[in-house]
Amino acid sequence: MHIELPEKRYYSIGEVAKAFNVNASLLRFWEKEFNVLQPKKNAKGNRKFTPEDIKNLKLIYHLVKERGFTLEGAKIHLKEEKKETLNNFEIIGKLEGIKQQLINIKNQL
Repeated sequence: MHIELPEKRYYSIGEVAKAFNVNASLLRFWEKEFNVLQPKKNAKGNRKFTPEDIKNLKLIYHLVKERGFTLEGAKIHLKEEKKETLNNFEIIGKLEGIKQQLINIKNQL
């Protein structure tokens, strides 16, 4: 999964929902379910997601939407094997980026 977000310190819930192609309500639900998601809130209560939150969201999205984990299964997986899962997830992301670059080069030939 490739997420298109500009390089910023904080992202609004609308930006994040659009990037992940999900409803903002799903992000709020995941925030309640997964304690690794803790976006900051401004005085009005608007959520501001950090790049670290985006990384955690990518991992949760991968587990729940792409690998088909239940919420409980994803929570257990994150708790017990977070470091290994995160390393594997980052490696997969880098490999997908390299694959896309190679496809772009091939298409230019």
